[in-house]
Order: sequence, then structure tokens, then C-alpha cells
Amino acid sequence: MNSKPRTVSGMRPTGPLHLGHYFGVLKNWVELQHTEEAYFFVADWHALTSDYADPSKVRRNIHEMVKDWVGAGLNPEKCVIFRQSHVKQHAELSLLLSMITPVSWLERNPTYKEQQQQISNKDLGNAGFLCYPVLMAADILMYRPHGVPVGEDQLPHMELTREIARRFNNFYGELFPEPQAMLTPAAKCPGLDGRKMSKSYNNGIFLSDSMDDITEKVRGMFTDKARLRRSDPGNPDVCNLYPYHVLLSSPEEQAQIRQGCTCAQLGCVDCKKIFLKNLAAFLGPLQERRNAVEAKPGAVEEILERGNERARAFAEQTMELAREKMGL
Repeated sequence: MNSKPRTVSGMRPTGPLHLGHYFGVLKNWVELQHTEEAYFFVADWHALTSDYADPSKVRRNIHEMVKDWVGAGLNPEKCVIFRQSHVKQHAELSLLLSMITPVSWLERNPTYKEQQQQISNKDLGNAGFLCYPVLMAADILMYRPHGVPVGEDQLPHMELTREIARRFNNFYGELFPEPQAMLTPAAKCPGLDGRKMSKSYNNGIFLSDSMDDITEKVRGMFTDKARLRRSDPGNPDVCNLYPYHVLLSSPEEQAQIRQGCTCAQLGCVDCKKIFLKNLAAFLGPLQERRNAVEAKPGAVEEILERGNERARAFAEQTMELAREKMGL
């Protein structure tokens, strides 16, 4: 029996993964697989809550995302990588939890309100989108984890998950622990244009990009807008590029860059060359692992099916207990 603490997390397959995904999520997952009994799932049902009208890209995105996960360092021997829709117990538990979840809890969810207002090119008035947090609670509670690695934006969902677990336990008897948020350290990864890095803004550096493509992107990357000439002193604290030096450069190199920038001894072109050098060193091993998976026919399906079997086995244990508690 595994004596490690248990954790679970997932990601929607909505497109290629970029540096923001790595430093914001995957880096933490890679570390957790060594200390936790870790379940990481491809949240394809969640993708359908907003992309239901055209799901044609979901399958391809699933495969590309798993390649990125393995490239980033997730090891199927160390963690369980699986596909949400292939573990049908998630749907059953979501249905059962929806019976006890007040609609008012879902309507007050801040993410629901914000996305209804901000996403204007899709109709999000569907029941699946409203009930997204119940499915998320089922995804989490299924594995009865002590904690879930999330960013601060997911804290409302975590609180709702705990409330649903508490309500189930009050009605039917103790089964689900109330999982705690394991806050992922914030990593600033601005896009090439200074906005949040996002595929929808076309401003990202993706984990599968070649260095030739990245070099072309970085050439036009915003830096310190107030620094108009090479001889002008720069300000790393407002520079769009400097956060990546914090992530990829050594402390000594960061100090040299800061000194050179503020004293106008280092130009933005020079700064970008340092970034590209360090990025190439970082992406090299990642893309090598990714390419190894890509070169082996059926490798992604094999990884997912092995993970699906392990996830189903645990999920069915949970559902047997849940059905018994509810008298089903």
C-alpha cells in the first residue's frame, strides 16, 4: 500500500503549452511526483464546457499536451497520467454530487461570473459550464487527496470543493477529506507583447517551438518601453524580458544583467541573446524527451491507457464506498 500523501490535478487540452504553463504548473507537478502519490489528468470533459461546438481539436490537443508533460519531466513510472473521459466514475460522482450542491453555490462562483462577462465569442449559457465546479470537485474528491496544487485563481473552486465534501459527509457519513490548496509559487511569465502569455493572444513561447522560431519571436519582444536608445539606462523591474532572467539565469548572471541594464552598459539586443542562450539550454532536454515520445508510435496512447487503468481501479474503490454511503 502506498504510504505517500496523495494529490491530484488536471489541465484542459485547449492548445499547445507555453513557458507560462511550465513555470506556473508543470514545474511543481514534476517535483510533486517524487514526494506524493500523484494523479495528473487530461481534463477533456472540462474542455467541452466551453469548446462543445467544435471539439475536433480536442483529441490532437490531448496528444500534444501529454508529449509536453513528459517532455517537462513527468514520468509515467512515478505518477498516474490519465484521461478524464476514460474514467467514467468521474461522471458518476459528478452526478451524485450535483444532487446535493445548491445552484446558488454555483452561481456565486466568481470564475463563472467573470468568464460569462469576458468571453464574448462563445455561448457559455450551458448547464455544463454552470456545473463545471461540481465536475471539478468530483475529479478531486475521487482520489481523496490531502491537497491539490493550484494557483491563487483556483482558490474559490477549492473552497467550493471542500464545501461539497463537507455537505456529503454531513448527509451520508465521513468519506471525503477536505483537501487543502497547495499554492503553486507564482511565476511571472509575460507574453511577448507584455500581456499575459496566452495562445489566444498569439504572444507565447511554446514548449514545442524550435529555437529558430523562438529567436524570431524574441527579436520583436517588448522590453522596457521607456528605453528608446542603447545609451538610455533601463529598468529591469518594468522590463518584459527580465522576469525570464529571474527564472532561467543564475543569481550571478541576474546581478550582471541588472547592473548592465541600469547603467546602460548592456543593450536590449544583448539581453535577448543571454535569454536565448539560457532558454536553449533549458528547452534542449525537454524537447529531447518530447521527441522521444513523438518518435514512438502509440506511445501517448500507451501512457494514457496505463494511467487510465490505475485511475479506474482507485476511482471504483471510491465509488463503491460512495454508493454504499448513499444506499445505492
